[in-house]
Amino acid sequence: MISKKNIIDRFISYVTIDTQSDPDSQSTPSTKKQWDLANRLAVELKKIGLEEVEIDDNAYIMATLPANVAHKVPVIGFVSHFDTSPDFTGTNVNPQIIEDYDGKDIVLNKEQDIILSPDYFEDLLQYKGQTLITTDGTTLLGADDKAGITEIVSAMEYLVNNPQIPHGKIRVGFTPDEEIGRGAHKFDVKKFGADWAYTMDGSQIGELEYENFNAAGAVVKIKGKIVHPGYAKDKMINSMYIAQDFINSLPRLETPEHTEDRQGFFHLTDIDGDVEETTLKYIIRDHDKNHFEARKEMFSKLALEINTQHEREVIKIELKDQYYNMREKVEPVMHIVDIAEEAMKQLNIEPLIKPIRGGTDGSQLSFMGLPCPNIFAGGHNFHGRFEYVPVESMQKAVEVIVKIAEITSEKYK
Repeated sequence: MISKKNIIDRFISYVTIDTQSDPDSQSTPSTKKQWDLANRLAVELKKIGLEEVEIDDNAYIMATLPANVAHKVPVIGFVSHFDTSPDFTGTNVNPQIIEDYDGKDIVLNKEQDIILSPDYFEDLLQYKGQTLITTDGTTLLGADDKAGITEIVSAMEYLVNNPQIPHGKIRVGFTPDEEIGRGAHKFDVKKFGADWAYTMDGSQIGELEYENFNAAGAVVKIKGKIVHPGYAKDKMINSMYIAQDFINSLPRLETPEHTEDRQGFFHLTDIDGDVEETTLKYIIRDHDKNHFEARKEMFSKLALEINTQHEREVIKIELKDQYYNMREKVEPVMHIVDIAEEAMKQLNIEPLIKPIRGGTDGSQLSFMGLPCPNIFAGGHNFHGRFEYVPVESMQKAVEVIVKIAEITSEKYK
């Protein structure tokens, strides 16, 4: 299998290229710097021996590993994104390699006293004795999802170099802007031409997911009326107080910090306001479609109720659906999940089948006609300074990709 050194070298070469996306940009990709890695990947895919390597005007990359068997096998795909989150800086990433992790605190940054501790991040203890790649405490790492890219490229290289492993045609796809919810917006599913695909974008080893949140974004605009405070009686309307009423009227325990598993939530992400006008930005999430619709309806009813109280329209709600639960599209073709589960079991990896408390390119792709479950990429603590990835998990992900290709070929003899 691909050596640890090759995986480390490839991964570090990717994460040290800044590819942070920008939600305020309307271009695709949303930042020019994403081209730096995109162009490099296109060159690398050709170098390792893939065919039909293409990069389009929006930086979407596609490539082909041709079948090496004579019988007809469904075309499968593997997809990852190369942008990193705007939540935390991805500039000047300086990875640290921790060999034979001893299960104790890891000093990420001595000067700033930044510690990655198993006392807080208990998952670290799963990887005692393994090789970890961490940040230096000042940036994110970018394992989300450069670990996935590393694994896909490494698996394709391994299959090219080991033609005795039978496989059908495999398509590879890399996308920009997943972290700002636009990773699949301009993905050409027809051109990709796969019967199904897998995103390599999960977290800990063993994760296999085919459910995700239904998601919407809400912008709540509240209009007040500014009057000199000395003469404001019965005249001033303070939009910030109305905003407070709106916030406090939503279920307090239905927020991210109080929910888990399949429980949905309302999440206030931003407040910007003064007396005259306040804007609240929310994301709304739920795995259950009916509960999801009820959550959106709650927003509308609450706005109507507050407007009625003030006898004028002080609140306007802008609701926009963002993505839906891919379970609806994957369940009719559950054999594609079964193949991934079987691959893990054959490799002595315990499958962790659970819903994603978030979204993935696979959700949108599934609704675009490309059923696309999600497989672990190995990283932890995404989008922040405490992000890390065990190298052995990346190795196992490479093995899973190879095994999926092999099993698929065998099943369709």
